[in-house]
Formats: sequence, structure tokens, C-alpha cells
Amino acid sequence: MSGEAELVRRYFAAGPRRSDVLLGIGDDAALLRPPHEDALVACTDVLTEGIHFPVDTPAEAVGHKALAVNLSDVAAMGARPRWALLALGLPRPDPQWLAAFARGLMDLADQAQVALVGGDLCRGPLSATVTLLGSVIPGRALRRSGARPGDELWLSGTVGDAGLGLEVVRGRVELEAEAARFCIQRLQRPTPRLALGQWLAGRATAAIDVSDGLLIDLQRLCEASGAGALLRWESVPLSPPVAGWVARHPERWRLPLTAGDDYELLFTLPPGTGRMLKRAALEVSCTRVGEILAEPGIWVERGGVRQPWSGAAGYDHFAGPA
Repeated sequence: MSGEAELVRRYFAAGPRRSDVLLGIGDDAALLRPPHEDALVACTDVLTEGIHFPVDTPAEAVGHKALAVNLSDVAAMGARPRWALLALGLPRPDPQWLAAFARGLMDLADQAQVALVGGDLCRGPLSATVTLLGSVIPGRALRRSGARPGDELWLSGTVGDAGLGLEVVRGRVELEAEAARFCIQRLQRPTPRLALGQWLAGRATAAIDVSDGLLIDLQRLCEASGAGALLRWESVPLSPPVAGWVARHPERWRLPLTAGDDYELLFTLPPGTGRMLKRAALEVSCTRVGEILAEPGIWVERGGVRQPWSGAAGYDHFAGPA
């Protein structure tokens, strides 16, 4: 048995099972039974050491996040996740690292009822690429392009936690121990908002997951919808660690809007329908943070003053000079 085949058998073959997997890990390709009349949803994300996660990130956290970022994309479509493929690059086959990575990925796969059905292993720089497949009723799928002027702008959870956690990991910010642990946990182990996304399917007019920064992802939603938006700074939900840090460093107030890695859902609802969220008993709180405008562009209201946003809005791998 080859080394690669043994690694797959040992660490990745015993994951969650699904009845719609006709043939999983071990053949040239998987055989899957698509759900009747549903549309398939497909997404993929690459995590590369030193770019998407710091060099000393625990292996279990890397495994968790590799799947979580894809689950967040599926949540933003209002879909149900089903099957995943993993391509893993390893400098060397470290059994302890692989066991922890697989545990992080498989634990989340079990929670989300996702079956790992195939993939690839190769020797190279440390990276993890997950391709996730899900399904949704076609007419209920969420898109970025449906927001209309007057729609309410809503955000799940809190933003800025992961960005502040990255600053702590890099040694640029010091927090009290409990606050630091919270922010680093949010950076390393994001929570995909699957239940919220599925509830929003057929209800929200548009949605996007906040991966690169609240403002840049709001820009993307507005550009797809041919609209603009007003974001009220005082309404943006912040956790106690982030709110306290911003209060102590008011010159850094932009960090929660631009830092990224939040993996919350930003979505729009028809005017006057936001009260539905209060009755839905969802697993995460949602906050109204603004509204959609007819005029293109992003406006930020802070301290009663509205100004068009200028400057960096979030993370873009290919922005600026090469």
C-alpha cells in the first residue's frame, strides 16, 4: 500500500456517512445521488500557511477552518451542505499534525452532516483546499444580486473579533487573557451560520458571507445588486473585547469594518420585515445596521455625520501593486 493511500485510510476514511453517497473515498471518483429537483451548490476555498493562517496555527484549527469557510459560502446561498473534497499539501507527513487536522475537519463535518467523499494529498507547501457541494431549492437560493433600494441591511453575530485576534497573534495588540482567547478562537474556529442561511432562503432579498471585511463584502453585494448602502457605525454589533479595544483606541475604529475573517452573514430584507428575525429563535443574534440606497456607493454614518467611504474596505489578494 502506498504512503498516500495509507494516510488517507488512517486519517480521512472514517468520517461521517450519508445515504446519498453511492461510492466515496477509495476509487477514482465519488458517486453521489443528487437530491430530487434541487439545484447543486458548489464552492471552493484555499487556505495557505502564512497567508490565510499564521505559521504556528494549531492543526486542529486549520482543519476546522478549511471546512468552515466553505460552509459559510453555502450558508450565504441558503443551501444545505452535503459532500466535501479535500486537497491537502504537506511538507512532510507528520502523523501528529495530520491526526489533529483530521479531527478538526471531521468534527465540524459531523456537526454539519457533511461526508468527505474524496480528494488528494501531495508533498508541498502547507495548504488545504476544500471543495464543498450542497443543494437548495432553485427558487429559494440566496444571491448577492437581489437587494433593492429601501431594503433593510442586517448582520449576524459580531464583527472585528477575528481581525483583533490576528493582531494579537502577530504581537501588534495586547489584550487581557480572556479577551485574547476569545478573539483568537473567533479567528481560528469560525462558526458557519448554516441554520440562519437556510432560514433566510426565500425570505432575504440578497446575502453574502463576510469573509474579507464588512465594507468590502457590502460593496460586492451592492455592486451585484446595482445599488448603494448606508451603514450606521453605531449599529454595527461588536463583542465586549472589540468594543472595549475600540473605545481605548478610537483612531482604530475602522478595524471592525475592514479586518475580515468574521464569516458572519450580511443580508437584506424587504422593508418592515426585520421583525421576523426576532420571532425566529435563531442560534445567533442579528442586528439591523443600515439600508440599501438607490445611489451607488457606500456611505457610513458615524456620530450623526454621513460620509462616502474612502480608503481600504477589506482584504483583496490581488489589490494594489504585485
